[in-house]
Amino acid sequence: MKFFITLLLSFTASCAFAQEQVSFFFDSNKFVLNKTELLKLNQWISVNKDSKVVGVFGFCDEEGSVGYNDTLAKKRIDNVFNIIKNKVKIREDFKTRNFGKLHFLSPVKSENRKVTLYYILPKDFVNEEKIIAEKKEAVPEKKKPNIKFSDIYVYENPDGSSVNIKVDTVFMRKMSLANVGEKLKLENMNFFVDTFAIMPQSRSVMYELLTVMKNVPDLKIQIQGHICCVQKDFRDLSTQRAKAIYKFLEFNGIEKSRMTFVGFASTKPLYPLPEKNEAEREANRRVEIEIIAN
Repeated sequence: MKFFITLLLSFTASCAFAQEQVSFFFDSNKFVLNKTELLKLNQWISVNKDSKVVGVFGFCDEEGSVGYNDTLAKKRIDNVFNIIKNKVKIREDFKTRNFGKLHFLSPVKSENRKVTLYYILPKDFVNEEKIIAEKKEAVPEKKKPNIKFSDIYVYENPDGSSVNIKVDTVFMRKMSLANVGEKLKLENMNFFVDTFAIMPQSRSVMYELLTVMKNVPDLKIQIQGHICCVQKDFRDLSTQRAKAIYKFLEFNGIEKSRMTFVGFASTKPLYPLPEKNEAEREANRRVEIEIIAN
């Protein structure tokens, strides 16, 4: 399935005005430009320092799941954007959007793995607002769901009995309204020491996540595991803990295409290692949910 993520503003590929475009291509399953394409991008920057970028599109080929492709496209956009920022002009009113729809697919797969920049030359700055107003793609804003979550989750046991579980409606609403790229920490998500077994007191957190996924069918996420204290995750606990949550959601009916999981070990600490106290260690060993599409 072919999906793309759009950063900044959305525009049609063709333009009657002098809106230019240039594309940079990626190797399969890579989100960092190879040497040839990086050189091409730097050459573009050198001759367009006074131009203004008004749109960036990221694309993937048909390989991979929906969630995987959405994540990969976003990373490709981030890679290019981090290179061009502070080197060329960029409209200040940009925003991140993910329309999650199909795009024209070239029969040559390598031509689909790309990031395309749309930009305006200095001579056309006088018409910038007119170009933006008339050439913006007519894509309606997607209205965020206004869901009223109950603070009690009723869990049905296999034997027909039920259990009432207290859940945090504040977190659930925040997650349902989160934007693409936003990360939310699963508070009080605890595991038994040196294992990926979830502690009983954390089951309410699992059901909060499950409830949102069931109520927001377009939501796609990446579950990200982190550990503290050690430089090397020899047992791969960060991945196994993220996977445990993934498997819980899958077991309870959430489609695999809507979620991925990854472990970062201690490579993305909130506090430098070694941590100074238990509060810093607790902050570093965490599970986060990144919104991939909504």
